[in-house]
Amino acid sequence: MFKGLYHGKQCHKPDIAAVLSRAWSAGVDRIILLYTRDSSIDSSSSVFSFNTYSTTVQSRFMLQVTGGSLEESKEALSIAETDVFYSWQQGFSVPLVCTQQDAKWEFDESGDPEKHFQELLSLAKKGAEKGKVVAIGECGLDYDRLHFCPSDLQKKYFEKQFELAYLTKLPMFLHMRAAAEDFCDILERNKDRFTAGVVHSFTGSAEDYNKVLSFSNLFIGINGCSLKTPENLEVVKCIPVERMMIETDSPYCEIKNTHAGVHFVKSLWPSKKKEKYDQDCIVKGRNEPCLVRQVLEVVAGCRGIADMDQLSKTLYHNTCRVFFPHDLDSAADAILSGGHGTE
Repeated sequence: MFKGLYHGKQCHKPDIAAVLSRAWSAGVDRIILLYTRDSSIDSSSSVFSFNTYSTTVQSRFMLQVTGGSLEESKEALSIAETDVFYSWQQGFSVPLVCTQQDAKWEFDESGDPEKHFQELLSLAKKGAEKGKVVAIGECGLDYDRLHFCPSDLQKKYFEKQFELAYLTKLPMFLHMRAAAEDFCDILERNKDRFTAGVVHSFTGSAEDYNKVLSFSNLFIGINGCSLKTPENLEVVKCIPVERMMIETDSPYCEIKNTHAGVHFVKSLWPSKKKEKYDQDCIVKGRNEPCLVRQVLEVVAGCRGIADMDQLSKTLYHNTCRVFFPHDLDSAADAILSGGHGTE
């Protein structure tokens, strides 16, 4: 979509520069870019700020590029090693089996699952050594999309992904939809095989988030899909801020007018339909990084938090602790102590 392509139709020119300009103007400090061939971009928690993830001012930038398959991961690493995003720093996470699209079939269809795994491992290590790979993901279970992959195959290779995380010592970018019991069972068996992670785009119940947070090294990522219903907001109210990240998961998961959380949104941008594209407007129906501020506003509003600046700092710090513990901790601490916010 950020190339102007919608369902194979070119509706407008590529506009990543305009999208990033709006992000910086909105106070976005770091972005993690998740790259697939459909050009999805994700800015979530303070950097998840992974897609992530938090909000307010400054402009230090971090990219995370993610592929949805082995070939996409190779392409993602290639992008991270170029100047495609000018002089901004970049990182990327290598998925073993993505819960989206058809990547889950790759192991069995490769004819040699172990060779396929070793290729992913080699790619992840190569990127990590160059400072480009920052996480393993997106991986997990999605039982709302069994038409893409049956649950048995999802579970089999989700388990395998922990071996990749263990061997690389990288955190995990996790996905869980309508699968909390199996997801947490697999986590329990592998809790000593990964350093930390975030369960992004969380839409589960209070019981589900309690299960997730029983693992001391996990965080919960909140985006527009997490804020649809009054029940969603009740869950968000209860998640400890110290265990939370926020994200956009753009170009998807925007906060819509029908969402329960929309009443807390304060920041608005002019918008136009893609057919009437204007680079000074956001595209209707397309989420983008600047809108992470709206996620922050809804989280703060539904929890009755007046100091959004402090909330944003906490969310930002959470993200740095997980995804950039060596390179970015000192920078994060400096921002926090200096009273700056982040997006």
